[in-house]
Amino acid sequence: MKKVTIAALAAALSASAAQAADLEAGKVKAMQVCGACHGVNGVSVGDNIPNLAAQRPAYIENQLKAFKEGLRKAGSPTSPVATMAAIATQLSNEDIANVAAFYASLPGAEKGGAKSAQFPNVAKTHVAFPEDYKKTFVRYHTINFPATKQVRHYYANPATIAAAKAGKPMPDGAFILTEVYSAKLENGNPVLGPDGFYVVDKPLLYTAMATGAGWGSEIPDMLRNGDWNYAVFSLDKQHRPINQAECLGCHKPLEGASYLFTLKQLASQK
Repeated sequence: MKKVTIAALAAALSASAAQAADLEAGKVKAMQVCGACHGVNGVSVGDNIPNLAAQRPAYIENQLKAFKEGLRKAGSPTSPVATMAAIATQLSNEDIANVAAFYASLPGAEKGGAKSAQFPNVAKTHVAFPEDYKKTFVRYHTINFPATKQVRHYYANPATIAAAKAGKPMPDGAFILTEVYSAKLENGNPVLGPDGFYVVDKPLLYTAMATGAGWGSEIPDMLRNGDWNYAVFSLDKQHRPINQAECLGCHKPLEGASYLFTLKQLASQK
């Protein structure tokens, strides 16, 4: 009688589970949302996003369930873990099994191969740089980012602040712009100013989020943040490439706060 190893038994059970899953349903879900970061063919759109093609289905399934059940904890609300948790909580166990089986059925990515193209609806943005923002916007908040040794200054236009103070939904035309700076360093550590924030060294870029009528209509429901769009600008105010799926996923859990991490600070403006 042939001896069956634990590894062989696990592989057989994994294959059986994959066969029971609905690969076509998994592909549909990948085309709706998962592929925005991981690629519909399982080859990711960026170097910092893992490929899923040919990964073991049990591994993918277990990871998604860990995100969904909160077993994988986010170190910060803007971490990739928080983004994945926001997506996984919207998936049923059947969805998870189907997605896992679909990606496992794909051929593995070639070593050093090209990245997947981004979904057109998340690679483009409607947000334009707000010229002369310092004349009309209000600087309302500052945050230190220790991991990147950066400090960010937050500005909002009057419509955004008025809605936040009134406890109303953000109107079309709401706009938040962030100036991103490297922090001044001493012995490799950021220098703190008397206000407790890092002392600014050099400007790096701008990030922005804004709303417009119908801007969210092209975004999959699992990612959509109302009508918010996101953008990154270079110092010369030109658009830099962006995958809005990452921004949308990060802000998705904040639906009850108008998708804003700084709603409290906006509402407290005098």
